[in-house]
Amino acid sequence: MSVHNSPQAVTIKTLAKLKAAGEKFSCLTAYDYCSAYATSKAGVEVILVGDSLGMVIQGHDSSLPVTIQDIAYHIRCVRRGNVGSMIMADMPFMSYYSEDVSLKNAAVLMSEGAHIVKLEGGAWLAESTHLLSERGIPVCAHMGLTPQSVNHLGGYSVQGRDPDAAQTMVTEALTLQEAGASVLLLECVPEDLGQRITKALRIPVIGIGAGAKTDGQIMVWHDMMGLWPGRPAKFVKNFLRDTDGDIQAALKLYVEQVRDGSFPGPEHSYE
Repeated sequence: MSVHNSPQAVTIKTLAKLKAAGEKFSCLTAYDYCSAYATSKAGVEVILVGDSLGMVIQGHDSSLPVTIQDIAYHIRCVRRGNVGSMIMADMPFMSYYSEDVSLKNAAVLMSEGAHIVKLEGGAWLAESTHLLSERGIPVCAHMGLTPQSVNHLGGYSVQGRDPDAAQTMVTEALTLQEAGASVLLLECVPEDLGQRITKALRIPVIGIGAGAKTDGQIMVWHDMMGLWPGRPAKFVKNFLRDTDGDIQAALKLYVEQVRDGSFPGPEHSYE
């Protein structure tokens, strides 16, 4: 029987079982009661309360102004609408600059209803990752394009195309796994690097612009519904357009296409 058919709520163990069984899973952002309810009812395994709310909800030009209080508020909204999905919460900009600060802020998000927190960065997060994991707070490490570092990176661009940079990313991903990370999210990396890291790690790997070979896929709600007014990124697909404006059908189509491997296609991936 497929792991997807389990009637129980999704947990870290569920994602690990899906990876072990070679079954793909879907993730999607949600920021309120209604979107959380619709998303979870469609079978999306992981709901991310992402700092992308800074742009799609608050209208900022980046995620940097988002605060812990903002994320906590939206977790409360999502928690009330969620039906069985695992809730992941972004740790916003400068909310985890030290181990003590990381623990304090992660505890706030967990107490509001998050099941796992996500931190952007590489091997420098190993100590905080270990501390949070040791204290019972699951961690998703976010590597590749890390939007909170957009000013340092010089813009939104594909990461890991250089062989040395790719090897560093593999090494640091293994370091974070050993530090206690339960999940890894890869953003905007070449498909072959996404596949390489997914095979190297025993923990589940979620991709966004990382090709079709990762264990799971994630999108921003407003992107998959065609609501973002800007130019869509290469890895974005408008599922609402493919379902004649039926939101619930769009969500179900997204889940189906992630599970059967037809999304993302080559046109959504980087070489």
